[in-house]
Amino acid sequence: MRVVIQRSKKASVTVEDKVTGAIDYGYVLLVGLTHTDTLEDVQYVAKKVAEIRLWEDEEGKMNNSIIEHGGDILSVSQFTLYGDTRKGRRPSFIDAARPEVALPLWEAFNEELRKLGLKVETGIFGAMMDVSLVNDGPVTVIVESKSK
Repeated sequence: MRVVIQRSKKASVTVEDKVTGAIDYGYVLLVGLTHTDTLEDVQYVAKKVAEIRLWEDEEGKMNNSIIEHGGDILSVSQFTLYGDTRKGRRPSFIDAARPEVALPLWEAFNEELRKLGLKVETGIFGAMMDVSLVNDGPVTVIVESKSK
């Protein structure tokens, strides 16, 4: 499992001219799943996202998590995170999980974040989405599951 975290001042997802999810500030998560991912991977990454310290404290150091700082999550499924560009000019997506595997894991991931006390908005799995955000910082990091 691979998640790109983008700290955001404002973000939204639009599908066919309809906003499906929006946050004022927090994290935009681009969530990629591979065919070997499990619920254990989902739980590990959700906990890491909730606890990673990407927000400044009173001294200006990144010492606060989103739970401590406050903020919401905008979670967007993103199979292209598993695009392999090593050969040729067209990425291979063979490592990306098939929809029947990825969708339940993505939903479980979002539910794990909610269980950790976070408000989670989403895009629509498998849809063509317009993602709009104001990146804060910019602060962008990648979290991968423990077993990878």
